Parts: sequence; structure tokens; C-alpha cells
Amino acid sequence: MLLSTDIWVGALIRRAELGGGFAVVARKGDPRAGAVLVKVLNRSDGTARLYSEATRGDGERVWMQPAASDQEPDLDRYIERAARIDPDIWVVEIEDRQGRHFLVEPVERG
Repeated sequence: MLLSTDIWVGALIRRAELGGGFAVVARKGDPRAGAVLVKVLNRSDGTARLYSEATRGDGERVWMQPAASDQEPDLDRYIERAARIDPDIWVVEIEDRQGRHFLVEPVERG
């Protein structure tokens, strides 16, 4: 059984805090089944990355980078478009000096 989105987001925020990062819910979506975007800000080099959840054909949950840019304004524009399409979407912002995402599921490069 999968966790509800609100519980999963809380766990991600806790992992980030325990790892020395800072995380916050920037946009709250549907508590049960909302999709999640994770924006990671690396303050040491001024870059940002965005991760979007996806499901592989075998049913495994993975994360992908839906936007090629590493500039925060570009990622914010992507998030705005995604929120217009899916009003139930969650956005978690993580600030970490090393740019870690704290996701435990596989992250696919693409």
C-alpha cells in the first residue's frame, strides 16, 4: 500500500532536515493522491534542479528531471504551468549546500 501524499511529503521534509538541508511545502495539493514536484536549490553554486515523479511500466515509482534547465526562474515557470494543468499538485522546495534531493526512490537521468 502506498502512502498518502501528505504523509510522503512529511517524510521527505524530515529526511532533508535530518540530513542538514531545509525543506518546505511551497504548494499543497490533494492530501491523498496529488502528484509531487521537488525543487532542489544548491545555494553554493546557485543552481536548481526539478524532479517529477513517474511510474515505470513495471509499476516502480521513479523520479525524472522534466526540465533541462538548472536556473530557478525556468523551473518556476515549469511549476506554474504544471499547477495550471493539475491543481492537485504538490511542490516541495529543498535547500541544501550540496544540492541533495533526499529522494529514496530511483532517480533517472534523462
